[in-house]
Amino acid sequence: MELAQQRVLVTGADGFIGSHLVEELIRVGADVRAFVFYNAFNSFGWLDHLPNPIKSQIDIVSGDIRDPYVVREALRDRDIVFHLAALVGVPYSFHAPQTYVDTNIKGTLNVLQAALELEVKRVIHTSTSEVYGTARFVPITEEHPLHGQSPYAATKIAADQLALSFYHAFAVPVSIIRPFNTYGPRQSLRAVIPTIIAQMATGARRIKLGSLRPTRDFTYVKDTVRGFTAMAQSDSSVGQVINIGSNDEISIGDLVQLITEVMGVEAEVEVDTDRLRPLTSEVERLWADNSKARQLLGWTPEYHGRDGLTRGLRETVAWFTDRANLRGYKPYMYNL
Repeated sequence: MELAQQRVLVTGADGFIGSHLVEELIRVGADVRAFVFYNAFNSFGWLDHLPNPIKSQIDIVSGDIRDPYVVREALRDRDIVFHLAALVGVPYSFHAPQTYVDTNIKGTLNVLQAALELEVKRVIHTSTSEVYGTARFVPITEEHPLHGQSPYAATKIAADQLALSFYHAFAVPVSIIRPFNTYGPRQSLRAVIPTIIAQMATGARRIKLGSLRPTRDFTYVKDTVRGFTAMAQSDSSVGQVINIGSNDEISIGDLVQLITEVMGVEAEVEVDTDRLRPLTSEVERLWADNSKARQLLGWTPEYHGRDGLTRGLRETVAWFTDRANLRGYKPYMYNL
C-alpha cells in the first residue's frame, strides 16, 4: 500500500517518535490527521516546532486516547492508523500503574474497537522491546518469551496481545511494530541518551545516571520512522510482530564514553540511587534480531554498528546543543 494520498491518523503525534513520523508522512504525500493529548495551553507538543510548510498540512485533533468517543471521531474517514499514543516511562509506571493500564491498554482497546467499527484498512500498533525483559538469548527474535519486569512493560504486553486478538477474532488488519531503544532529536530526558547529552551540554562534568551495566540496542529515530512506513506499505506485515532494531548492543557505561568522544569533553559518572530500578525490574540486556524486518519489509537500519551509532549521536548532539532546543529541558532534574 503506497502512502501517498492515504488518509492516516497518527495517535501520539505530539511526542518524540510521533512528530518525526508525521513529518515523514507529510513528505511522502499522505493526508495526515494528528491526534494529540488535550491540554488547556493549546500546545501540540513537538508538532508546534515543525516548519510552517509542514504544520500547515496537518489536521490536528486534540483529545484523550482514553475516551472512546473522541478516538472514534478522530478515526472517522481514515484509511490507516499509526497508534503510538502511550505512557512510555518505566520509572513513572512504578508510581502510577493504574494510569498505564488506562492509557496503554484501554487506550489501545479504543483504537481497535473504532478501527473495527469503521473498517479501517490498516492498524499499525506500537510495541516496545521492554516486553521481552532481560534477554534469555541474543539476538532477540520475535519468538522470545515476553516478560513484564515493570508495570509499563506489562501494559504493553497486554496491549500487544489485545491487538493480536482483534486480528485473530475480528480480522482487523493489525501489524505490530516493536522498536528497540529509539533515540534522536526531540526525545525526552526520561531516556538515557538525551539525559547524558543534556547534562554535558549545560556544563555538567559529573553525569548522574542509574546502572551502567545494562546493554541496549539503540535505533536512530529516522530508522524507526522508516520501519513504521515500511510496516504500512507491506501486506506481509498484517498479523505479524516485527522487531525494528540495529542488531547491535552497547552497555550504558560504554555509551557514556562514546558520547563524551562525540562531544569532545571529559566527564565522570555518578550513580544516582534514585535512578536505579528495583533489583529484579532492571532489564539487563536487549539486542534485536532484525532479520524478520529485512525479510518481510525490506527494511534494514541505515544507522548501524559503531559507525552508525556515532553518526546518529552526532546528529542528536547537534540538535540538543542548539540553545533554542536545550532551553526546553531541565537537565538538573531527574525526569521520571
